[in-house]
Amino acid sequence: MNEASALTLQTDTISLDDIEFTDITEDTSVNTDTVQAATPTKGLPAQPVISTDTANSVSLWQIFINGLLFGFAAILMPCIFPMLPLTVSFFTKRAGSKSKAIGQAILYGLSIIVIYVGLGMLVTIFFGSDALNALSTNGIFNFLFFLLLVVFAASFLGAFEITLPSSFVNKVDAKSDQGGLIGIFFMAFSLALVSFSCTGPLIGTLLVDAASKGERLGPAIGMFGFSLALAIPFALFALFPSLLKSLPKSGGWLNSVKVVLGFLELAFALKFLSNVDLAYHWNWLDREVFLALWIVIFGLMGLYLLGKIKFAHDSEVPHLSVLRTFFAIVVLSFVVYLIPGMWGAPLKSVSAFLPPSATQDFDLSTGISASSHTTTNSGPKKYAEIFHERGTPKGFDPYYDYEQALEVSKQTNKPVLIDFTGWNCVNCRKMEANVWTDPRVKNLLNNEFIMAELFVDDKTTLPQNEQYISTYSKKKINTIGKKWSDFQASKFNSNSQPLYVIVDSNGNVLVPPQGANYDPQNYIDFLESGIKAYKERL
Repeated sequence: MNEASALTLQTDTISLDDIEFTDITEDTSVNTDTVQAATPTKGLPAQPVISTDTANSVSLWQIFINGLLFGFAAILMPCIFPMLPLTVSFFTKRAGSKSKAIGQAILYGLSIIVIYVGLGMLVTIFFGSDALNALSTNGIFNFLFFLLLVVFAASFLGAFEITLPSSFVNKVDAKSDQGGLIGIFFMAFSLALVSFSCTGPLIGTLLVDAASKGERLGPAIGMFGFSLALAIPFALFALFPSLLKSLPKSGGWLNSVKVVLGFLELAFALKFLSNVDLAYHWNWLDREVFLALWIVIFGLMGLYLLGKIKFAHDSEVPHLSVLRTFFAIVVLSFVVYLIPGMWGAPLKSVSAFLPPSATQDFDLSTGISASSHTTTNSGPKKYAEIFHERGTPKGFDPYYDYEQALEVSKQTNKPVLIDFTGWNCVNCRKMEANVWTDPRVKNLLNNEFIMAELFVDDKTTLPQNEQYISTYSKKKINTIGKKWSDFQASKFNSNSQPLYVIVDSNGNVLVPPQGANYDPQNYIDFLESGIKAYKERL
């Protein structure tokens, strides 16, 4: 297996609190009193590099696509959809000719993009890139995000409307009467302000999601996708006005779109609460509790689509349309799919969003209740009481301290698989549910390796005698998560999880590390190459 195939495309970037990433120099090392240095072998670079550029580009593409989806959803909002024919007709009449109308509509669309991208840039400037990185694992921010999304969901469900001061909106709207580029720009600005009651929760959710990924350009990229999706229809209908006739008429269905999005916001909010729950060991949202809430939320959504539940601003539904029926079938089928998860079904398609399977208290999917060997020949298994019952997938029994794993490796004559993971790592959960459950992978991991599962975002405070100042980041390392994230960054020049590294008993890297790749055969090849390299050194 060559190095290109080992470096995978999908990695989940989890930001590292209080750690700044700088260029690696030859004398860079981790405090050897705390973490044993991993000395590379011949033929491998001193710092096996996983391209964080690739990880970042994947993450930015995900943010952009999310922005597009949110933008297309915004078009169907009651505050925007009726504006399409009105705005296009206005441009046609104002311009006097089709060519001018098209030009003005395109400028209108570009103005929308500039306004929303500017908003994304302001978020980055206001918080700063370092602060954005801290958001993804910061407990306070994640909890605030949860509360914020619940407020947005309540707004969409009809509890209240989020609006801007009318005086400010009126002043901006007055400037839209000016001619030329300024008038067109303020028309776009007026649309953004007037539609804020509908788009505000979507924009807020998108910015929260982008910021939580820790990408410096995330908010701007997300807003670019959002505004592009929003601007396309105005330019498109200006080019082909006859298409306006094919648009469905405004009506109660627009409010139904808002309500459905409200349910989705509520389901999405639980992910942020789960992040805090796991990192701080609150033990509120075990996997089955999380699933029970999702089942109820999506069940209510299905009943709403069938017309069995109504909210304040809903109109009468005399009969179900075919499209609404299809959506109800999809949603209720998803609910049925989730139900077996209450008894331990892996639910691979949504496993990335669920709490780790180890938090499942009642599991009938396997006869395994992974035996926890809390003591070994090297003494009690360090940190097992923190991670084994809630972080490790059932059927596996790793170590949670790097040095202890190396010591056991010497005793058993097996290579060590380092798994840099995290409580909030979406792709880690997906790897565990889709790859580690493969019988061949499971057999290799359990029988051929000593596993070291290192959580880079855990908030457990280290004992005072284990705290130190990193020689790499110059920051104080005072939690378990910071200890392992500093080790990963300084030793492997990577801050992306998951990252899998195979080393021998002395910490020598055996094969190029790799990240998330959801093809079990690829992972088997990776593991077997590590076993082969280990045996060749004996």
